[in-house]
Amino acid sequence: MSFGTIFIIVLAAIVLFQLYNVLGRRTGNERPPFDPYTRNRSRDRSGESEDAAGDNVVTLPNRRANDRNEDVPAGVRYAEIDRVSETGTPLNKELRKIKDADPNFDPKEFLEGAKIAYEMVVDAFAQGDRNTLRNLLSPDVYEGFEAAIATREESGETMRSSFIGIDDAKIVSAELRGREALVTIRIVSEMISATLNSNGDVLDGDMETVVEVRDIWTFGRDTKSRDPNWKLVGTESEE
Repeated sequence: MSFGTIFIIVLAAIVLFQLYNVLGRRTGNERPPFDPYTRNRSRDRSGESEDAAGDNVVTLPNRRANDRNEDVPAGVRYAEIDRVSETGTPLNKELRKIKDADPNFDPKEFLEGAKIAYEMVVDAFAQGDRNTLRNLLSPDVYEGFEAAIATREESGETMRSSFIGIDDAKIVSAELRGREALVTIRIVSEMISATLNSNGDVLDGDMETVVEVRDIWTFGRDTKSRDPNWKLVGTESEE
């Protein structure tokens, strides 16, 4: 079995597992897009299943969480924030603001979800998978990705990409802009990537060489929305 086949199988397993966690708990006819940032939410914080809790969980998703958040000492409430950023720094202050706006925000869980989303976006772009990209990207970012895919297709070019793994990922900045939470991460990854023409000749990249890629990606979410999904709202390559 080739490395590419193994990678696809592993990625598919990750996606199915995340889909089960996110969508398996839903009732009724909801069909939300895949969200790699919300994990292990099949039960609310009180331990009561959402099925048993009924419509109140959907109608007032954060009311009880906010009530409990106010009663928790700051040292406990912001413990996860303080583990990823030094107390008193601009990053720590902004992450605390996001935590106040969305008590369910956990930077560790967010970062793990962002890493999964990063792999999915890289793979979807290489495959020209517009549906996956549309679910993970903001409209503006999707427009840029889709234009690049369309140009590639019109030129008869294809992209071959094998994701090796992420060497490092960390939150580097954050901002609560009104009701919108913005979290920026720096990702260092390794992959094999090449662009081929219609004859199969390599135009860019290398089919065998592993290269290091450094990206700065920003994810955003409306903290007042019932939709728990984060979207990729900005990308740039680190010089």
